[in-house]
Amino acid sequence: MTRVAIIGAGPCGLSQLQAFASAEKKGADIPEVVCYEKQSDWGGLWNYTWRTGTDQYGEPVHGSMYRYLWSNGPKECLEFADYTFEEHFGRSIPSFPPRAVLADYIKGRVEASGARKFCKFNHAAHWVRYSDETDNFTVAVRDLENNTLVAEQFDYVVVSTGHFSVPNVPQFDGFESFNGRVLHAHDFRDAREFTDMDVLIIGTSYSAEDIGSQCYKYGAKSVTISHRTAATGFHWPDAFSEVPLLTRVDGKTAHFKDGSSKNIDAIILCTGYLHHFPFMSNELRLEATNRMWTPGLYEGVIFENNPKVMYLGMQDQYYTFNMFDVQAWFVRDVIMGRIQLPSRAEMEAHSAKWIEREGTLENYEHEIWFQGDYVKELLDQSDYPKFDTEGINQTFMHWEHHKHDDIMGYRDNGHRSLMTGNEQPVHHTEWLKAMDDSMESYLSDSAA
Repeated sequence: MTRVAIIGAGPCGLSQLQAFASAEKKGADIPEVVCYEKQSDWGGLWNYTWRTGTDQYGEPVHGSMYRYLWSNGPKECLEFADYTFEEHFGRSIPSFPPRAVLADYIKGRVEASGARKFCKFNHAAHWVRYSDETDNFTVAVRDLENNTLVAEQFDYVVVSTGHFSVPNVPQFDGFESFNGRVLHAHDFRDAREFTDMDVLIIGTSYSAEDIGSQCYKYGAKSVTISHRTAATGFHWPDAFSEVPLLTRVDGKTAHFKDGSSKNIDAIILCTGYLHHFPFMSNELRLEATNRMWTPGLYEGVIFENNPKVMYLGMQDQYYTFNMFDVQAWFVRDVIMGRIQLPSRAEMEAHSAKWIEREGTLENYEHEIWFQGDYVKELLDQSDYPKFDTEGINQTFMHWEHHKHDDIMGYRDNGHRSLMTGNEQPVHHTEWLKAMDDSMESYLSDSAA
């Protein structure tokens, strides 16, 4: 029997598990599937842990999740087509859920489909090797609870470990003697730690926006955002300022490229993450940076150097959960022989066209439509339930406009589900005043 190893049971891995479970439910003879997950439960980054650095087993902590995180994009843009929020919660809910709500939703789908039977928890992948002679892979994993190394053979390997767990940490002069705290967003856990502090954020990514907003919400004295290329352009509250890139730190004084300076108490590096797959042998390892199209992956998922290796979720992302779904359905159908791959030359030519188009993208609107077209291309090749990608693109446009109108209030809007067609309610409490991020508070009809 064909054997498939899935490495990681975060959102991408859960999509792959759901794809196989869906085919099995429809009566298909699916391969033997084994999913290795280093955490004790599935959910990936949507699990919260207070731990940073290494876990109780000495493994690097995977999660970058922090307390009080709420979705920074409309849930209507990530909703599963085969399992809606309304199906899970029994009613419409507001558009920007906190972490616990989203975790409950993504886990609820695979719990309902019975996919847990495929999983081996507390198993961390340590190396993957391919044999030309046997045309299969040896996957060695560490059983963390028993501290043993186990190796098994597989015909396909699906890498679904994501790329938001290994921080990109730049060096700036003076960090060694800075009289305050320096940390990467990966180790940020609680905004209350920075109450009454002057906080410097390096970077202008989504994590910079949100961590800066979180610190302000929970009482930071000021937030300074330092950018490499351009300011965010948002209408920040008076406690915010935007400055060019940091050049050095003297004591507690930060100096910037424009000659300005500011006394600060803490520096949070929102400088992105690395694509890092140390468990993959050299010839199987994807070398990538965070961009809209990943070179070397046919249809964004099939590793062109060895098409029996698949990588999910490697793109810079606007679409998330439902994009992972259409990727996973495509991968499943390749593995099950429903989709025949073209020649290596044809795969490379296909990728080259997308890379050429990527080079023409000028702004976030172009990027959203680019990714929407990619999702639609995959959607048209499987039996995943069809959904309105153009409607999702338009919802993303409204979301971006709301952010530029009111960066602190964009979560106080409701959007229409593209899966059910129903308008979603506005949350009972403005985000800036909603200090309780529990599922119970969020799903209640009024503030506590």
